[in-house]
Amino acid sequence: MERGEDEEVTFEFMEAIRVYKSGRIERLLGNDIVPASIESPSGVSSKDITISPDVSARLFLPNIIEPAKKVAVLVYFHGGGFFFETPFSPLYHNYVSSLASAANVVAVSIHYRRAPEHPLPAAYDDCWAAFQWVVSHADGGGSEPWLANHGDFKRIVIAGDSAGGNITHQTALRAGEEGALKTGTKLEGAMIVNPYFWGSEGPPNVEPEMSAKMDKFWKFVCPGTTGIDDPRSNPLATGSPALTGLGCGRVLVCLAEKDFLREWGLFYYQGLASSGYEGTVEILEMKGEEHVFHLFKPECENAKELMKRMVDFINQGN
Repeated sequence: MERGEDEEVTFEFMEAIRVYKSGRIERLLGNDIVPASIESPSGVSSKDITISPDVSARLFLPNIIEPAKKVAVLVYFHGGGFFFETPFSPLYHNYVSSLASAANVVAVSIHYRRAPEHPLPAAYDDCWAAFQWVVSHADGGGSEPWLANHGDFKRIVIAGDSAGGNITHQTALRAGEEGALKTGTKLEGAMIVNPYFWGSEGPPNVEPEMSAKMDKFWKFVCPGTTGIDDPRSNPLATGSPALTGLGCGRVLVCLAEKDFLREWGLFYYQGLASSGYEGTVEILEMKGEEHVFHLFKPECENAKELMKRMVDFINQGN
């Protein structure tokens, strides 16, 4: 008996997504939702807001000891290969809530449009629009009181893991463009965790089988690409924007020793450190750990060390 059209899989990646010949898309991970809560047992309140018809976010506000005191603003871009996960899933709700609490910051976790329904650059554009919306609250303006009342917009930090790490880099580049940041605001730093970067112009010790898989992945999320050395996939490829153009003063690159993306993350760090970028570049590598281990094992010692380093980075100079 012939298989029905809807049963024929035309694309599958890492047991996270299936696309069928009919066009039906099945996301296999990251679909659960944790409700937002103003009276959370953790002491961190959360709520969901709509930024535009395409972009939404989950906001986190810890119990701030001095209500009148302004605190740093963290903008977080979730991972998930540009095509799955959300800020509302248990993984990201719990992690960003914990980070907001530990660092005592207002956090904004962005929900951007995802591939393949909305291929790249949709996610980049959505995250930039969300960043601009956050910045619009400087000087007490804007529509969101948690940001307007508590945010210190001279202490903005952006962060993301995996695909979100890639988005963090792209957002920092865009923030470096002339006139991109509102007067009186400052993108203090960027934390790029287990980032997705890939290309043919890069580290030599990468398995050919994985390179072929990642080439297929990139064309899936960015069908209009020029190839795997598209500057959005490989920020160090020939013709990529200069890394000196990052619009933040500090960068923290976090790696995991057993991460399949580790070599590319290291390649990015080395390229940035030697590029002439005038800011501070730091690196942290967690031994024996896999890709985004901290989301799945937040209570392990290495996850606690990573959290401490991120908190210290956010609050440096405070």
